[in-house]
Amino acid sequence: MSQGNDVQTYAKQGFGNQFELKAPVGLLIIDFVNGFADPEVFGGGNIKEAIQNTVPLLAEARKRGWPVAHTRIVFADDGADNNIFSLKVPSMLGLKEDHPNSAIVSELAPVEGEYVVRKTVPSAFFGTSLAAWLAMRGVQTLVVAGAVTSGCVRASVVDAMQWGFRPLVLSDCVGDRAIGPHDANMFDMEQKYATVMTRDEALKAFKYLPACQGKQKTAALNVPKKGTI
Repeated sequence: MSQGNDVQTYAKQGFGNQFELKAPVGLLIIDFVNGFADPEVFGGGNIKEAIQNTVPLLAEARKRGWPVAHTRIVFADDGADNNIFSLKVPSMLGLKEDHPNSAIVSELAPVEGEYVVRKTVPSAFFGTSLAAWLAMRGVQTLVVAGAVTSGCVRASVVDAMQWGFRPLVLSDCVGDRAIGPHDANMFDMEQKYATVMTRDEALKAFKYLPACQGKQKTAALNVPKKGTI
């Protein structure tokens, strides 16, 4: 079955609606660390391109005063927090606090005031205070970039939706070590959990939203395709 037929099937059953995006807006950058940028470790596919595409996105987020959160996978030096995820993928245990592979890539290095979430599972929300941190800042729309699309990105997008945020996944700012899983999960997230745009589409749309989030203003952005929620 072609993707066109798949879209028709999903639409017929009520899937594929687009969120009405609202300010305040936050940015979540998931696991863009050295290990996921390196094809010899956890990288490959379109991850490097996604990292480069995220550089101007982060610059714009800072310019507009959005709350920004980054995530890293960080296990204890002695492996005491070994879990089911690391049993499934034992090489993840090599991501320690001071190991270069766990460090955020230099071009996206956090600045003062940006929240760095340390996690040991795919979701940025599970067992962390990220949801509370975003809620305190009034975030309604959560822009998502990161790696990998089929793993930590998807898990975080589903949890973001379940916590009451409106996920906006930027298709050219997320990447996977293999293109097949990337494409399949982008399709699935757009149908069920998130709005999907390219970076440039999103930045153009956000020109109509308040730049300053400090006063926690709320404004709506109508996405002119499919149905809206």
